Amino acid sequence: MKLFRHGNPGAERPGLVDADGVLRDLHGKVDDITGATLSPASLNLLASIDPSTLPRLDAGVRLGPAVGQVGKMICVGMNYADHAAETGAPIPEQPVLFMKATTAIMGPNDDVVIPRGSVKTDWEVELGVVIGTVARDVTVDEALGHVAGFMVVNDLSEREFQMEHGGQWVKGKSCDTFGPLGPWLVTTDDIPDPQNLDLWLSVNEHRYQSSNTRNMVFGVAKLVSYISRYMTLMPGDVISTGTPAGVGLGLKPPTYLKPGDVMELGIEGLGTQRQVAHAHRADR
Repeated sequence: MKLFRHGNPGAERPGLVDADGVLRDLHGKVDDITGATLSPASLNLLASIDPSTLPRLDAGVRLGPAVGQVGKMICVGMNYADHAAETGAPIPEQPVLFMKATTAIMGPNDDVVIPRGSVKTDWEVELGVVIGTVARDVTVDEALGHVAGFMVVNDLSEREFQMEHGGQWVKGKSCDTFGPLGPWLVTTDDIPDPQNLDLWLSVNEHRYQSSNTRNMVFGVAKLVSYISRYMTLMPGDVISTGTPAGVGLGLKPPTYLKPGDVMELGIEGLGTQRQVAHAHRADR
């Protein structure tokens, strides 16, 4: 089942993609697509609805973040060996965790704003994991049972802020518009193996990233289990599971986003995103 959110920022309504790819409005069936509506019982109820009874939406409707009211967005660093290598970092022995501020979250096709003074804004296609039920110190075998679904994430990063401004990575990860989520939240019944999904990213139609989630150092089940040891994962929380090689930082010479650049990215079965980069304006 593919779920999404549509409408103006801050006023999104829930939706469902039917078997023919038609966008349908779920308003009146459920208030929103949030942690409160991602329990197994709630998802089963949504799955029982006949999509043909739901109003059709215009294909050009704005898509919001695929899940709303995200409590935590936890990111994983250096989770593809080739990405660690291109940045000169060792393959981690344990997952490297950091947080992205939820104020960075936006729709999958909204404009990206290059921060004031930034010259090192970078791209990162990642598999996003959405928690469906409370996960507290769960085992690897239990972990996937706490997942509601998956989505595309662009973990945008400002490398100067991240690595040259002192402290931890969160400063380089949390700028406004640095967290596009979606287009769809695809439930686990439609993604039988999250460790076998092709993912890719292009800038101005040049393919920079191309990999498969089988190349993760730590898989989804391990990550959910590991993170839940250190913090309680709540319904609606998002885990962004790391990026493969091909980020701007790792190119020779390093290459970063400029105003007017167009990013396109996607993951097999989870849809695609498209963002245009814009210069910072004081009135934004």
